[in-house]
Amino acid sequence: MNLDEKLATLKYNKDNESHLSVDEDVCIRCKEKPCTFICPANVYEWNEEKCIMTIRYENCLECGACKIACEKNNITWRYPNSGYGVKYKNG
Repeated sequence: MNLDEKLATLKYNKDNESHLSVDEDVCIRCKEKPCTFICPANVYEWNEEKCIMTIRYENCLECGACKIACEKNNITWRYPNSGYGVKYKNG
C-alpha cells in the first residue's frame, strides 16, 4: 500500500478554524521551505507567483513534522479544537 492509499483510509472532522498558521513575511525569506516537502499530507504549498503559503489544515495528520522542520520557527501549531482533526482507524 503506497502513501496515498494509506492517507485515503483516514477520516477527518474539519474545523472551520485552522490550527496552523505562518507569517508570510518569514516564508518569503525562507529559501528552502522545508514544510512544503516534509509534510506527509502535503498540507503546505508555496505559491511563487503570489508569494503566499497555502495551508490545507483540514488534511493535517497532526504529526508535528512541519514545526520541527521549519528552520525559521515560523509555524504556529496547536492541536485542532476538541472533536476536530484527523481520526485514525487503528490508533
